[in-house]
Amino acid sequence: MAAALAGEQDSQAVSVTREGTPAARSAGTPASDDDAPQAEAPGRSGRSGSRSRRGRDRGARATGRYVMCVHVESEATQIAVLEGRALVEHYVARPQDDAHQIVGNIYRGRVKNVLPGMEAAFVDIGTPKNAVLYWGDVSYDRDEIDRQQGADRIEHLLRPGQTIVCQVTKNPIGLKGARLTQEVSLPGRFVVLVPDSSTYGISRRLDDNERKRLRRVLDEVRPEGHGLIVRTAAQGAAAEDLRRDVLQLVARWEEIDERARRLPAPALLYSEPHMAVRIIREELTEEHRAVLIDDPELYEIVRDYVAEFEPQLAERIELYDTTTEPLPLFERQHVHEQLHKALDRKVWLPSGGSLIIERTEALTVIDVNTGKNVGSSSLEETVFENNLEAADEIARQLRLRDIGGIIVIDFIDMEIKSNRQAVVSAFKAALARDKTPTQVFDISELGLVEMTRKRVGEGLVETLSETCPMCSGRGIVFREGPAA
Repeated sequence: MAAALAGEQDSQAVSVTREGTPAARSAGTPASDDDAPQAEAPGRSGRSGSRSRRGRDRGARATGRYVMCVHVESEATQIAVLEGRALVEHYVARPQDDAHQIVGNIYRGRVKNVLPGMEAAFVDIGTPKNAVLYWGDVSYDRDEIDRQQGADRIEHLLRPGQTIVCQVTKNPIGLKGARLTQEVSLPGRFVVLVPDSSTYGISRRLDDNERKRLRRVLDEVRPEGHGLIVRTAAQGAAAEDLRRDVLQLVARWEEIDERARRLPAPALLYSEPHMAVRIIREELTEEHRAVLIDDPELYEIVRDYVAEFEPQLAERIELYDTTTEPLPLFERQHVHEQLHKALDRKVWLPSGGSLIIERTEALTVIDVNTGKNVGSSSLEETVFENNLEAADEIARQLRLRDIGGIIVIDFIDMEIKSNRQAVVSAFKAALARDKTPTQVFDISELGLVEMTRKRVGEGLVETLSETCPMCSGRGIVFREGPAA
């Protein structure tokens, strides 16, 4: 899976040419994951328009629709992303989570066993649970394999005891181990390096003129023997910026390759930087008005990083001085209040309607209700407007709660076909701001919208809560004695 790390963070594929990877995906590939490598995580909508127009200062204050707040405590670091005043994304990193938050890490692993019936292999990478490598993520020389019929089966490509270099594309969740790929990728600020590959691509989020310019630059800076994918963040970047990014990534890969030759398996060869640096690398654009950090040490790290790669954005990295500010950062920005609401089953809509969000092991169900919304003209109009509000809020809740897997939405029934189509279109437009890949189907005959959203993490509720020891998470307590 080319540019696997970048692919976790962007819903737009890139135009690429590559060789030496399986043409089909295994049964273990999520339905919402594209076979083509994904461009990157530009943050929301990337950079539309020129740099001179986006994020320009009005007076002395930068403009933008997003604010990122980084709150550091001894037991955890939290990052909140606000769109206007609304909380849209939330991340948590704890020291004890190092064994579980490993997306992007590169390991030298040892194959423990190969399961032909699952078209997968289990690999020991030094984590509590063995990771899984599906056939579709195994890298091999297609020309050599095609000479022998059936030689491309996973039991012929991998064998127990074999050591491989692999990268984590999905964190371990629940009882499932991490997911791996052999096609390693190293993300920089402007490009993604795919070592020992012919992958070549440019983000489709960029317009045609910019893509042509970057293609010429890419021909100049592309390192021999390695593939490159140009990220959306490269819009307007000078050739020298891209060259510096490429040289740093090539040097990093040479260090990883040297460690892979020297260290016995299982071994960690490369780990992603601090979560704040990682999120800022993937998310920060000129649409961000400010990045507020309440820890001086982390503030210096982040500011130095941004000053090196995006000097014009460095002034937007601000230290929130807790010694002079009357309120903590998350209280000042009303983050705590919105987080508590995001843990509830019920979400109120502006007009008085509501959403009920229920999560199960297999899927998530969202029910839309009119609630207190009585409308003013007709029932159809009231329902239509309520569903439009619900479509926008559901998209926000999916991002904020990081809900993945199969999702079924029960919108209120609408008689007019054009209204049903308008609600689905509004829902898809709202989801376009979500960097996690989604797939949405039209309203069914039962009035349901079925969709999938790639499962990346455990979810907000699981991150901020523990299972009740009394009811084991069922939400009920059984009566003692005979039934009444």
